[in-house]
Amino acid sequence: MSKELLIGTAGIPFSTKQRNTENGIKQIKKLGLGCMELEFVHSVNITKEKSPEIKKVSDETGVELTVHAPYYINLNALEKPKYHASINRILSSARIGYLCGAKSVVFHAGFYMKQNPKSVFEKIKAGIKEIEKKVLDEGLDIWLRPETTGKPTQWGSIEEIVSLSENFEKILPCVDFSHLHARSAGKNNTKKEFHDNLSLIEKKLGRKALNEMHIHLSGINYSDKGERNHLILKESDMNYKDLIQELKDFKVKGWLICESPNLEDDALLIKKEFGKRKRFYA
Repeated sequence: MSKELLIGTAGIPFSTKQRNTENGIKQIKKLGLGCMELEFVHSVNITKEKSPEIKKVSDETGVELTVHAPYYINLNALEKPKYHASINRILSSARIGYLCGAKSVVFHAGFYMKQNPKSVFEKIKAGIKEIEKKVLDEGLDIWLRPETTGKPTQWGSIEEIVSLSENFEKILPCVDFSHLHARSAGKNNTKKEFHDNLSLIEKKLGRKALNEMHIHLSGINYSDKGERNHLILKESDMNYKDLIQELKDFKVKGWLICESPNLEDDALLIKKEFGKRKRFYA
């Protein structure tokens, strides 16, 4: 169980002089941040041989790691090769992430592809079951995190992710609050809505889910069709201050990964804002 809510960046901070993963972790420590997400978004770009070196730097600095699996994942793919490739990309991310000492691996689970949402849920659930079995059989102590998605065409509402997580031992949500805001074309951006989403997680998944949360946050640009692109927090309408207050009030712990275009600048802004806030509830 995490002792606090650690705040960090999606990938190597821009201020890192010699840009590699180890130096990125060291820079996170220098900046006073607590975690960093390994970005495998195009491919799993860390080898099995390199992983122990990364784990060593993570252990020495105390900077905790998470992983973002490749984007090319669709557990609702109609073609079997695409489906199996999606399974393998998640597993490869989990295996390398575990060797690096990462606590959590996040992925976008799939697309509706104009199918019935209930049947899509069952297809994705079957894929997750297969992945979790292999993770458990291999003894990989890492959370698998289907992420809330930013477009209505993508599977991954907060209700779907939470409902899926109820069925498994090693599955918990990655809650991207910016995606929830974009997915709903501007809703999910008030203190009450943040409160309701956190309450849903606590009610359905228990206190453990709030003690081990994996969160993504950034500014976001969107249309009535959902997410367009990430923005700097202060250049967006993302109500991050009220969100931070709710995270504080719910005593959320785990990892908050900033995905803003200015990475560590907004991560430090979030950390500063979090530090200023006091809990309204005991």
